[in-house]
Amino acid sequence: MISSRADASASRLAPVLAVALVAAMVASLHLGLRLYGPGTVWSGLRGAGDTDALIVSTLRVPRTLIGACCGGLLGLSGLLMQAATRNPLAEPGLLGINAGAALAVVSALVLFGVAAPGGMALAAFAGAMLAMVLVFGLSSLGGTGMNPVSVLLAGVTLAAMTSAVTQVLLLTDEAAMESLLFWLSGGFADRDIGLLWLGAPMLVAGLGGALWLASALDALRADDDSAAALGVEVLRTRVLALGLAGLLAGTVVALAGPVIFLGLVAPHIARRLAGRSTHAALAVLTMLIGATLAVLADILARLIVAPGEAPIGTVLALAGVPVLIAVLRRGTGAAP
Repeated sequence: MISSRADASASRLAPVLAVALVAAMVASLHLGLRLYGPGTVWSGLRGAGDTDALIVSTLRVPRTLIGACCGGLLGLSGLLMQAATRNPLAEPGLLGINAGAALAVVSALVLFGVAAPGGMALAAFAGAMLAMVLVFGLSSLGGTGMNPVSVLLAGVTLAAMTSAVTQVLLLTDEAAMESLLFWLSGGFADRDIGLLWLGAPMLVAGLGGALWLASALDALRADDDSAAALGVEVLRTRVLALGLAGLLAGTVVALAGPVIFLGLVAPHIARRLAGRSTHAALAVLTMLIGATLAVLADILARLIVAPGEAPIGTVLALAGVPVLIAVLRRGTGAAP
């Protein structure tokens, strides 16, 4: 039984996490290879000032906003995947969804010359959806259903295969390799702020969809028969949740390239903080936690190897790998 006390706790946590996100975003505008004071940041936000203010407005503001948006999208995507499959290991990066979306984008550019942001976004969506269908289809071949371990193995296998095909395609087109190599490493730097016209509506739609599916996902915490007895259309709920999760993950690939581990970490932190709350409460918390983690990881990526910049995936792995190990040690059979 879902605790009303847990939901009350979640409602108190949400404003705290919102403040933490704002603080992280403010810090992101100040911190980097050069430390800027509040005056410079304010000048950059107003579109006035010197070269330093220009750096704030054209580089740090876009990467901060896109990072927060991508973190929220990945958090919601991971939560939906874990809830729909009752698999605590489900996450777009680990299950090959990101790699499938990346392959679709590279294929669209190399084979069909699609370079427009809208076309690349559609390719990312299609690749994410196809990869998700393949992962869950492959994991069911052995007759074990959506067993957490078989799903993880299918995802790792698909990710390895699609990554290899992606590398082959890039080697056949040197121009494409030069233009996409940085994007394929995943990250929020040097992204066009206009991408938020794609990311922000998808974030709103993702949160709305998660809230709409929340009561059905609560019922899915039990077995399928119990959920069906409560009036939940199990197959429809699962397809809708996984479809939405794939769209959110594909959006992130279109915005920032493949970004791993956020979809795994954010839902687990939300559950640890809020206990057995409803999925409506968890969706809000997970979105805020994912956005905050993404912004903090982006700050660390600028600082830990300064004057260079570390790949965002490396920074996120520092948090993601311990969580993955903890989940495996605890056992993967329990519903998330």
